[in-house]
Amino acid sequence: MSAAMIEPPKIVRSARQLAARIHLTIPKSEIQRVMGPGLQEVHAALAAQGVAPAGPWFTHHRRIEPHAWDFEIGVPVARPIAAHGRVQPCERPATIVARAMYRGGYEGLGAAWGELDAWIAAQKLAARADLWEVYALGPESGPDSAGWRTELNRPLSGA
Repeated sequence: MSAAMIEPPKIVRSARQLAARIHLTIPKSEIQRVMGPGLQEVHAALAAQGVAPAGPWFTHHRRIEPHAWDFEIGVPVARPIAAHGRVQPCERPATIVARAMYRGGYEGLGAAWGELDAWIAAQKLAARADLWEVYALGPESGPDSAGWRTELNRPLSGA
């Protein structure tokens, strides 16, 4: 049996979070090309309004299909922002989620999600189709991906 990729999952109530976001629907193959520029665009919109991020950036995946992703690139903020080009204000409501921390490079996220989803099923819980990832520590923290941390959040149905 292989070693766990994620820390032990837990059920938590996520906090309500104001954010600035860009909504994208793209072919899955485009993710690496659009992620960095999209995040830069959100940060530029915040800087233009004198608003600092209130935490690490995230992606909220509304729907993941084999060849297309419908998702948002977002940055939490402490106060609402004004729309700025493609960047829109949003609010992620408080909800009950299964949460786990993944340690490693982004290429391992698919397997980490598989592990969290298996844990959810073993607990006889029902997950919604959407999910979000919070990039607590990434490439900006150093080149060794063993030090990177991504918080996995899967909202639960009926919770």
